[in-house]
Amino acid sequence: MSGRLAPNLENDAALVARIRAGDQSAMADLYDRYSGVVYGVALRVLGNTMAAEDVVQEIFLQLWRKPQAFDMDRGRMAPWLAVIARNRSIDHLRKRPPEDDIDELPISTGVDLEDETGQRLAVEKVRAILAGLPQEQRKALEMAFFEGMTHTEIAGRTGEPLGTIKTRIRTGLLALRKAFA
Repeated sequence: MSGRLAPNLENDAALVARIRAGDQSAMADLYDRYSGVVYGVALRVLGNTMAAEDVVQEIFLQLWRKPQAFDMDRGRMAPWLAVIARNRSIDHLRKRPPEDDIDELPISTGVDLEDETGQRLAVEKVRAILAGLPQEQRKALEMAFFEGMTHTEIAGRTGEPLGTIKTRIRTGLLALRKAFA
């Protein structure tokens, strides 16, 4: 290599330099180039278009206010923005109030569980639903409900953060509830 940056890296460096100088058109060009990447990552994490749009706005506003936060020597613009979008989206998820309290979510099978046939059908349905869950959710549910472990014990055994375990159990229970609704 001749030591020159690839054309898009040169353009990014020039855009960042112009943004640092207060050039609004440079910010518009950067937004046009990378807003799709940021939006795609945010939407994938959040699953909500309005929340993803908020993340895009926050990130580009932050870049406008503090353009020195990006260092061309440490990496390229697109991956840097994607990591920021992912982290900011996770922060949004953590700040969002829970939609329902999991303790208040009854799981109704719609069958009389006193009836042995109904009980077998319900067990088969639960097994089928559990088999369709991601492995991490299924394992957390099994440890909690079949092994009688607390959330803290599950986190200790798996090495996962307590919040992650709670989220996996909650999401799995919501999937079960939805399937029985």
